[in-house]
Amino acid sequence: MKEEIDTGTEDCLAYVEDNVAVITLNRPQARNAMSGPMTAALERALDYAERSADVRCVVITGAGGAFCAGGDVKGMASRSDAGSGTRAASLDERIHNQRLNQRNTAGRMHTMPKPVIASLPGPAAGAGLSLALAADLRIMADTAFITSAFAKVGFSGDYGGTYFLAQLVGQGKAREIYYLSDRVDSAECLRLGIANQVVPADELPAATLALAQRLASGPPIAYRYMKENFNRVAQGADVIECLDLEATHHVHSGLSEDHKNAAKAFVEKKQPVFTGK
Repeated sequence: MKEEIDTGTEDCLAYVEDNVAVITLNRPQARNAMSGPMTAALERALDYAERSADVRCVVITGAGGAFCAGGDVKGMASRSDAGSGTRAASLDERIHNQRLNQRNTAGRMHTMPKPVIASLPGPAAGAGLSLALAADLRIMADTAFITSAFAKVGFSGDYGGTYFLAQLVGQGKAREIYYLSDRVDSAECLRLGIANQVVPADELPAATLALAQRLASGPPIAYRYMKENFNRVAQGADVIECLDLEATHHVHSGLSEDHKNAAKAFVEKKQPVFTGK
């Protein structure tokens, strides 16, 4: 049964079905460039997905053949030219609001204890690329591509893209992708490890759903701890810290009903059913 999530705007649509939350960036006329309402709605949808016990996997995608073009550069230019009738935010206020937006979107995708999939039907640029990189896994249509785009509009980058990309491809290649802002096609993304899967464009929805359902039927307690283990590595923990954390999480997950039932199913050569307990 499909349950709609009230995001407060048509700029971002979301629902839950079969333990999968699907969040769609929905400004196809602007290649899903990030509006203020879209960003606020994405924050609400991610908050709901993280808190809901019914959600075991999250999918983020875009409408109309694109993933996300990043910030709404045309909107920025028009606002800059026209000015505004309200008090302009101070520099400190703008920085703080940007930090909150980033923490509550890309940051939340990265830290929530559930697998997050970015499904790219088309281009992911700028902050859109950063959102895709914040996911645990990325599946791309063969016609999709990525570009940092920041250098072309005089921005340094946001939403954690430099961190996430450097973790995936190393500092040298990440700097090249940012400094040059060239397009990187799906085949190269797969080769570099940015994409986990590349499929024909018309097969992307079904392939995404299959991957999401596989994760949603997996062991949520183990996934929670796996994700924390990987994130601690990315944060620079040394090998002893990682060994100790793995030991703690391994024993904790071993005490779960899910582990005990799965071990029994393994012996009996049956398919385990995970309940998250």
